[in-house]
Amino acid sequence: MKLLTETQREELIANGRANAERIAKDGNTLDLKPVVKLFCPWGEATWLLTELDPEDPDLAFGLCDLGMGSPELGNVLISELESVTGPGGLTIERDVFFRATDTLQTYAAEARRHGRILA
Repeated sequence: MKLLTETQREELIANGRANAERIAKDGNTLDLKPVVKLFCPWGEATWLLTELDPEDPDLAFGLCDLGMGSPELGNVLISELESVTGPGGLTIERDVFFRATDTLQTYAAEARRHGRILA
C-alpha cells in the first residue's frame, strides 16, 4: 500500500501552499486538521501529517511520535518512512480509517499530556 493516496498528496500540498502564504503574509501558521495518520505496526511510532512542502513534496510536517514518550511537531521525509522495513518485512502503514476530528494543535496538546498520540 502506498503511504499517501493521490488525493491526500494533493490536499497535503495545498495545505503546505496555504501555510507558506500565511507565513509570508504575517509570520503565523495555520492550525490545520491532519490529513493522514501513519503508524508503525510493530511499534509505537505514529505520525499525523498536515502538509507537504510545496517546494519539496517529500518533506512533510505534522505531529511525530516515535514511541518514546515525547511526541513533537516537526518534519519527516516521506521517502524515509517508505524505506523503513520491520520484522517479517512489515512497513509503515496508513490508517485507512482515520478521520481528523480536531486541529493539529489539539492533537499535539493531548499527545503531550499522555506522552503519545491518541488518534
